Amino acid sequence: LIHGKGTWALRTAIREYLNGHPLVLSAEDGEGAGGDGITVAELE
Repeated sequence: LIHGKGTWALRTAIREYLNGHPLVLSAEDGEGAGGDGITVAELE
C-alpha cells in the first residue's frame, strides 16, 4: 500500500486497521521498496 511519508497520519491509520484485521498476518515497512512510504501487508 503506497501512502507516502508526510506526517505519518495515513500510515498510522492504515497499520492500525491492518493489525486489527483477522486476515492480516503482518504489516510493515517496505524495506528496499519505498521504506516507510509504503506498507507491505501479508494476508492469509
